[in-house]
Amino acid sequence: MAEKYSRESIKDLAFALLTKGGLPDDKAEVVAELLTRTDELGVTTHGLSMVPYYLPELASGKMTTSGTHEVVSDRGATMVWDGNYLPGHWLMTQALDLCMERARTHGVACLAMRRSHHIGCLSTLTRIAAEAGFVCMINTSDPSGAWVAPFGGTTPVLTPNPWAVGYPAADHPVLIDTCASITTVSKVREYVNSKRQFDHPWMLDGAGNPTTDPNVVNQTPKGSILPVGGSDHGHKGFAMALTVEMLSQALSGHGRSESVTRWGGNVFLQVMDPEAFAGLDAFTTEVDALNTACRSNPPAPGVRHVRIPGDRAAEMLTRSRTEGISLPDEVWTRVTEAAGVLGVRLPRPISG
Repeated sequence: MAEKYSRESIKDLAFALLTKGGLPDDKAEVVAELLTRTDELGVTTHGLSMVPYYLPELASGKMTTSGTHEVVSDRGATMVWDGNYLPGHWLMTQALDLCMERARTHGVACLAMRRSHHIGCLSTLTRIAAEAGFVCMINTSDPSGAWVAPFGGTTPVLTPNPWAVGYPAADHPVLIDTCASITTVSKVREYVNSKRQFDHPWMLDGAGNPTTDPNVVNQTPKGSILPVGGSDHGHKGFAMALTVEMLSQALSGHGRSESVTRWGGNVFLQVMDPEAFAGLDAFTTEVDALNTACRSNPPAPGVRHVRIPGDRAAEMLTRSRTEGISLPDEVWTRVTEAAGVLGVRLPRPISG
């Protein structure tokens, strides 16, 4: 049975690793807190797991540690920022705060950001706005990445291009968090590191043949991740991917035309205030009616009950805060190695 750790110990470990790696305390505090919130939600591919990937970026200077974003354009309800490759979690908290403030005035606020570093788990971010009573949409892509081939092609061009929507409901926020590819880069890395095959053919080898082998991304010619819909209906995921890159790259004025080689995150953030539409009460009434209709739907064979996106996150949050946070062995292996290099002491698990 996997050992469990308190949220304080996970956050303290993330903070210690990041500061030892060169990130100033104020930025490390924000990043460590949001990584811990992500692990609390059960999204262990994007929590503490990311720190060993951030440390080489800090060491090389590819994740910027000082300064702030540049305001490229500001028209009130629409903005463009240049993130200067600063930590994405830190930038996104500021972007969310500003967009929520502007949405209260304008009803809606949109911010396109170029050259952020990785922004982490999107539902951790949309949840911040949803709990404050807003509808929040986030799209992100990496102009330097090539992991997904366009539908019908064999050479990777696109990133998985995650997108998420969070909005308030009576019990807990609805948190839709998905991507345009059939799985994520983090999940591919997890399966490569743990020497596992996918249960379904979610990958393409370099010749364009579907496969369950995640290692095709490290072969020559390089394989790719299939778009949502797979070999049969992958045109749907391809269309999503184009939309995400349009919003995050074209609107921010920075993307693949510049032959980018530095790991980063382009972002499109939109925040809407239901009070500027039919009102928050009317909004939640409709949301809850739909949620109830879906949850009460007779389950298919083998399904316990229909869940709304965000139900599992709410369950995991409650469990994490009462029982502690559990992380996969693959994550602890990499974190332990990073801690050893930096001389950071690992936390003790919760006893009993």
